[in-house]
Amino acid sequence: MSERVRHFQSTESGRLDRVVATALPELSRAQARKLVEGGHVSIDGASIEKPAHEVAAGLDVRVVMPVVPQLDLLAAEVPLEILYEDEETLVINKAAGLIVHPAPGVDGVTLVDVVRARYPEVREIDDSYRTGIVHRLDRDTSGVMALAKSAVAQELMKDQWREREPVKVYLAIAEGRMDPREGIIEAPLGADPSHPSRRAVLEGGQSARSQFRTLEQFGDEAALLEVRIFTGRTHQIRVHLQAIGHAVVGDFMYGQPSELIGRQALHASRLTFRLASTGETRTFEAPPAPDFASALETLRARHDSSRPALESGSAR
Repeated sequence: MSERVRHFQSTESGRLDRVVATALPELSRAQARKLVEGGHVSIDGASIEKPAHEVAAGLDVRVVMPVVPQLDLLAAEVPLEILYEDEETLVINKAAGLIVHPAPGVDGVTLVDVVRARYPEVREIDDSYRTGIVHRLDRDTSGVMALAKSAVAQELMKDQWREREPVKVYLAIAEGRMDPREGIIEAPLGADPSHPSRRAVLEGGQSARSQFRTLEQFGDEAALLEVRIFTGRTHQIRVHLQAIGHAVVGDFMYGQPSELIGRQALHASRLTFRLASTGETRTFEAPPAPDFASALETLRARHDSSRPALESGSAR
């Protein structure tokens, strides 16, 4: 069994398992506790096996994290729809339900695990839980996502995202009748004081800008929107649409469950950015997942409307 070693200096006092989980966000509290109990954590060179051991600030903590071969085997079995790849970049159509990277309290295979299993070279970028990641999609949002396959590509791509150069376009099924049918939403976003896992429109929050236009209207029930985001805030489209009274259909967090679809009806349909390998600007597109397409067909049947099927994934 191979292993990874992580070193850090404790920045606060407290229980050892909590200190480890806080310093290494890829670990849940339960995972940190198991590592301590298994003798994989030491403080200033001394092995500690009690999760409740009180740690003072400023101590050297060493964590040996075994890499479980079974995880790689599981990750290798997860389908990965590739839209484009070269020696520096990978573009995929992310499936809904697949979380991008490990996070506290989240167990199981992530997109980072899947990419590492198929492209071992990405492990050389660094040993963090964000290896190759330059932007994110929510767990239950499907669609186009770009990843870096080298450290150089990751930095070049991160620079583009920091400068807001990429063009990011989504499809969303929103509740209700859109009036007006198109517009721009500019509302700052921040952590919801009442629910830390949620985001909300807040005075003094981070600036956020979304532009929408209605592609199809299904009576007063719902509408198919094309949404372009100019910033990349957490849950941006979901919160912005809820703020104007048109939550994304099926959004358990900001709207309500729907019999049309078992998740938020949100899909990253188009992404334009510069390739790290050539500097060429390319556009990549991905078709909505079957559950999204099925929800649209149901709405069209209910409201006696029809429209050609959305185009399949492509690059140009």
